[in-house]
Amino acid sequence: MQKTDPQLEPTKLLDFDAEPIARLIDNRGWRDLSEFDRIGAVYDFVRNEIAFGYNRADDIPATEVLSGGYGQCNTKGTLLMALLRGVGIRCRLHGFTIHKGLQRGVVPELVYPIAPQEILHSWVEIKFQGAWINLEGFILDDAFLKVLQRSFSDTDSLCGYGAGTDCLSTPPVAWNGEDTYIQKTGIVQDFGVFDTPDAFYLSHEQSFGWLRGALYRHFIRHWMNVRVRGFRSGRLKASTNATHRHKEPANAA
Repeated sequence: MQKTDPQLEPTKLLDFDAEPIARLIDNRGWRDLSEFDRIGAVYDFVRNEIAFGYNRADDIPATEVLSGGYGQCNTKGTLLMALLRGVGIRCRLHGFTIHKGLQRGVVPELVYPIAPQEILHSWVEIKFQGAWINLEGFILDDAFLKVLQRSFSDTDSLCGYGAGTDCLSTPPVAWNGEDTYIQKTGIVQDFGVFDTPDAFYLSHEQSFGWLRGALYRHFIRHWMNVRVRGFRSGRLKASTNATHRHKEPANAA
C-alpha cells in the first residue's frame, strides 16, 4: 500500500479538492508550469489577488478565504497552502505569536487597549530544491504595502499597520526562490512547525475571551477592514503618531 505524504494531502481547512479551488488551478494552468513558476504564480495570486483584510476567524477553510477575496497572515496562509498542495508543492505551517503593536494603526485607537498583547501568527514553509523556504511576504498586497512605504518613507523600521520589518523600502516579499518576510520583527513566541493548519489550530487559538471575541467577530474586524480599505484607497492617511515602534526579537530563523 502506497503511503500518502501528509504535506501534500487535503484536509478540512486545506480543501483544494473542492470545486472552486480545483477550477481556479485548472483555469490558471498552474500545473503546467515549472516548479519555481508554480510556486511563484500561486504565491503572487495570494499576495495580490487576495487583499489584506481580517476574516471572522483564523480556522476557516481555504475555499472561504478564496470566496471572500481577503485575508490576513493565518487565513491567506491557509489558502496559499491549499493552492500549493493542489499543484504538488509540499508545504507545512510554522506557528508564532506577534506583538499587538504590529496591528496598531489598523486597529482603531479606541479599541486598541483591549486587544490581546500577543496575536496568533503563522507563515508557510515550502520544500524547494531540497530545503525548507519560509514564506511570509504574501500577507500585505502591493497596493497596501505601497501606501505604507509612501507614508513612512523616512524610516525602514516599522512595526504597525500590519507590517513588522526593518527594511520597509525594499522588504523581501517577492518570490525569488528564497525566504520572504513582512511581519518577522514582531514575533514573540515560536510554536514550531505543523503539517497542517488544522493541527495548529487544535493546539493554539487566539485568546480573546468570550466578550472580546464577540466584539471582534461582529464589530471590530469590520471596522479594521474599513480602515484597511481606506488606507489602500487613499481616503485615510497612515500616521506616525499611531504607530507603535515596539520591536520584539525574531525568535525564528
